[in-house]
Amino acid sequence: VMATAFMGYVLPWGQMSFWGATVITNLLSAIPYIGSDLVEWIWGGFSVDKATLTRFFAFHFILPFIIAALAGVHLLFLHETGSNNPSGLCSDADKIPFHPYYTIKDILGVLLLILVLTSLVLFSPDLLGDPDNYTPANPLNTPPHIKPEWYFLFAYAILRSIPNKLGGVLALVLSILVLAVVPFLHTSKQRSMMFRPFSQCLFWILVADLL
Repeated sequence: VMATAFMGYVLPWGQMSFWGATVITNLLSAIPYIGSDLVEWIWGGFSVDKATLTRFFAFHFILPFIIAALAGVHLLFLHETGSNNPSGLCSDADKIPFHPYYTIKDILGVLLLILVLTSLVLFSPDLLGDPDNYTPANPLNTPPHIKPEWYFLFAYAILRSIPNKLGGVLALVLSILVLAVVPFLHTSKQRSMMFRPFSQCLFWILVADLL
């Protein structure tokens, strides 16, 4: 999802898009031995150019189908094994079927999100954008401020907080991969934080930090 968002951000080919693509892809050059060759392979040349834009457009189109396929596999396994009860207790006695109860709730939520997105696109298309991105991409003119969109600010903060380039890239990758490790670390049958006051404190500290 992050890759799809990043490649979609590059497609307008404005100043912020061009320099954002340049900065982010250059992070791969921190990889020892193969970093420089990997960056040139992604660029399709020696700099971000039309070949890069074509590749990003293709991947931006393909990746949502891959995400949809993975979501379908997830739903298939969920249908086969059933959902876990967060309390860890057997609740077959008061089990509620997914359809039509949760189906209707999910459809309502999707419709509300589509309504909000449509309203933004039709009435305030510039609300979340950067005015500098209306300027066509110019490799000879670097914008005075290059900062990512709000949904990439966490990655930007990680990279800025670590002076070493390779260390920053490793910290960024680990901050994403740790989400895949959490299910293997948490082996208790009780999935809820209801019985874990320390976890609740950590959660609200995280919320306060984000605010």
